[in-house]
Amino acid sequence: MDILRRGGLDVTTVSVAATLQVSGAHGIPVVADALFAEVDFSGGDLLVLPGGGSGTKNLNAHEGLKNLLKQHAAAGKKIAAICAAPMVLGGLGLLQGKRATCYPGMENTLQGATIADASVVKDGNIITGKGPGYTFEFALALVAELQGQAKEEAGAAELLHPTNHKPLLS
Repeated sequence: MDILRRGGLDVTTVSVAATLQVSGAHGIPVVADALFAEVDFSGGDLLVLPGGGSGTKNLNAHEGLKNLLKQHAAAGKKIAAICAAPMVLGGLGLLQGKRATCYPGMENTLQGATIADASVVKDGNIITGKGPGYTFEFALALVAELQGQAKEEAGAAELLHPTNHKPLLS
């Protein structure tokens, strides 16, 4: 979130739970900006699914989110997922014929995808990230996708992040 906002993106975090505060797989609480039912997603340029085992299960169990992802994809809009979350996209058939990456050991959940061993993979309107160790590369790739390469490079420099970890682009 920090990198996306530093990159000049207007970001709204959304909870698919009944409360704004959710906890990650390791018990770290995060407070979302809004509840799923309260958000108008029609103007969104990009939907991003965070990873994590239990969080991904919650995302995958949310029928409203899955319908939204299908509508977003059908409209040719961008979708991104990191760590375990690409499994949601695989289960919806959104990775069919695309290259994708995910947390190691979860490749069988990316139905229809060609698995790429890369930190970040962009194929068409889908961007996937490998896992928590690659969150900087993933977020910077999203900044580049929406704000351009110069903004991504400026963000990487501000973060003192090496820029030699470029995503696999289609």
